[in-house]
Amino acid sequence: MENFQKLKEVIAAAEADVASFYEKGNKAAGTRVRNAMQALKVLATDIRKEVTEKKAQ
Repeated sequence: MENFQKLKEVIAAAEADVASFYEKGNKAAGTRVRNAMQALKVLATDIRKEVTEKKAQ
């Protein structure tokens, strides 16, 4: 459950950068969005592993 909370925090933190990139064309914000998406990918993988382990119990 901890990783899911982290996932939500990363999404919330990236929201402003997404708006800056798509609405204003801020390229630095695009880089931050890409980094956030990579962090989300890692967290999602960790959550999948946790769910699989819990199901197997």
